[in-house]
Amino acid sequence: MHNRRFFLIIALALTAVLCGAFTLQAASIKERMLARIPAINALKDKGTIGENNRGFLEFRTGDNSQQKLISEENKDRKSVYAAIATKQKVDVTLVGQRRAKQISDKGTKGHWYQKSDGTWYRK
Repeated sequence: MHNRRFFLIIALALTAVLCGAFTLQAASIKERMLARIPAINALKDKGTIGENNRGFLEFRTGDNSQQKLISEENKDRKSVYAAIATKQKVDVTLVGQRRAKQISDKGTKGHWYQKSDGTWYRK
């Protein structure tokens, strides 16, 4: 009886710690993504990058001097998509494609977007 209670308490404590760690990680991802918005928008305004049909940023020109910035953004997006996919019990690729559609539907004039067939267009 005492062993069962002990393991239940440990399981609940571990669950609370893991949920708390996930919440902190999600908050950290959100902060990083928000901090990158001005730099990403500047690159989009110049036509250097666009939004691909998988929900990630992609270089449109040969100027990839901001490769680290774009890689970090795409890594965080991938983490967000994975969390959503797990919660919704769908494939992570589908989450990215859905997000790509949302981004292009609400997109800014002058920015580049990729259609589902792979062709690029400027809004």
